[in-house]
Amino acid sequence: MQFTISVQDLINTICIAAGIGICGLNFLQISSANNVREDIRHYFQAFFTLLLLYITSHLARQYMDGLPGSGVGLALGVVTFIEMLAAGVMAFMMSLLMGGFAYEGKPPKRLALLLNVLVLLHTLVLVANLFGGFVYFFDAANVYHRGPAYLLSNLCPLAMLIINMALLSRHPDSFSDRVRTAFWIYTVAPIVAIAIQSFSYGIQFIMIATVAAYMFLVITREQADRFERQKMESSRLETELSVAARIQANMLPNIFPAFPDRDEFDIYASMRAAKEVGGDFYDFFFVDENHLGIVMADVSGKGVPAALFMMISKILVQNNAMAGKSPREVLMDTNDQICANNPEDMFVTVWFGLLDLTNGHLVAANAGHEYPALKPAGGTFDLFKDPHGMVIGGMEGMVYREYELYLEPGAMLFLYTDGVPEATDAKNELFGNERMIGALREAENGTPEDVLAHMDQAVSAFVGTEPQFDDLTMLCIRYVGK
Repeated sequence: MQFTISVQDLINTICIAAGIGICGLNFLQISSANNVREDIRHYFQAFFTLLLLYITSHLARQYMDGLPGSGVGLALGVVTFIEMLAAGVMAFMMSLLMGGFAYEGKPPKRLALLLNVLVLLHTLVLVANLFGGFVYFFDAANVYHRGPAYLLSNLCPLAMLIINMALLSRHPDSFSDRVRTAFWIYTVAPIVAIAIQSFSYGIQFIMIATVAAYMFLVITREQADRFERQKMESSRLETELSVAARIQANMLPNIFPAFPDRDEFDIYASMRAAKEVGGDFYDFFFVDENHLGIVMADVSGKGVPAALFMMISKILVQNNAMAGKSPREVLMDTNDQICANNPEDMFVTVWFGLLDLTNGHLVAANAGHEYPALKPAGGTFDLFKDPHGMVIGGMEGMVYREYELYLEPGAMLFLYTDGVPEATDAKNELFGNERMIGALREAENGTPEDVLAHMDQAVSAFVGTEPQFDDLTMLCIRYVGK
């Protein structure tokens, strides 16, 4: 038996083979692309796989059409089903992609539901055809014929095509010029393919493959450009956060010994932010020749908003203290000033104390902050459960209570934020106040700097490799006296 092929079949075969080659090359290019977003890469890998199935199924049908044998008939049924199903799923995927671009993310639920219903109906029509042959069928000689309801196989893809046109028309600003052009070309391509398939089936396949490749190149180029812009923006933000972290660090007293000409006390403090910038802060400053103001505070939240709120709070506390106010008045006035303009409803816990260096008399007030730890002269560290008031920024007109302590020479005071007792290990267990007091007692015969260094090591050893959950801020002062 001599095998013969017509000129038209040869042209069709060449065009289809070219379409297969284009799909294969693009699949390899997609798989090796490094600057393409992962979801876009997976999308086009699936899309070109479907396109390959669509084209090769048609090629297989073309060369098996009319060949005798029951096995050939079964194979024809399989490849034709795959060909038509792939066509509908490709239309579905294209509509999803356009919806994602149109709505700058995932398409809305209603649109996604409509597209899923359409692709399901398309599949059901093809499955029903296997039992009825109303869309297409093969006669006894295994020759392909269109059924009386052949148009049903095109209704759902056509509906998706109309949806695509609506998305491109209603959301033009969601697409860049080149992406919008690529989508329009791919949307119009099936219409052109239908118009020319009367003359040559093969041309439509090389045309669709070429247009799909063009669309892939445009979208990946767009993604690459966006990636570069995002990288530049990320680099700019990192630089700005680094500068902000340095500014914040420089706003806190960070040179020790802090007052080398004063020997009535020894003080040391540190702040380790959980993010680039933090919301905790400490402060100490002379109100007058003999009175030292001491602050420990913790702003709600983390990151840049907390850092900005922290700077405002720090300035307000210090300004009120420098005006000669008592600790309770400092907290009351700071609270009223913050509440007067606090649209984000942020708050800050504050412990503020005023230490008379001539006699160790300490007057303090606590606005919702952690209990301080106190070591009397000759004694050991314990929590001092001082009276608490409401946080700063919670409600205007709050009244705060003061309390008094007398520090004898050798007494130490340890202040901290909740990042210390709430440090968490891999078992989700908190460091807790008991471990904190234990670590303080282990280092209580050292300098304030020794106490903080030992506490930092104890927390780090407890947490291990777990990421730092909260800002870690501590201050320790030893009263020496005159």
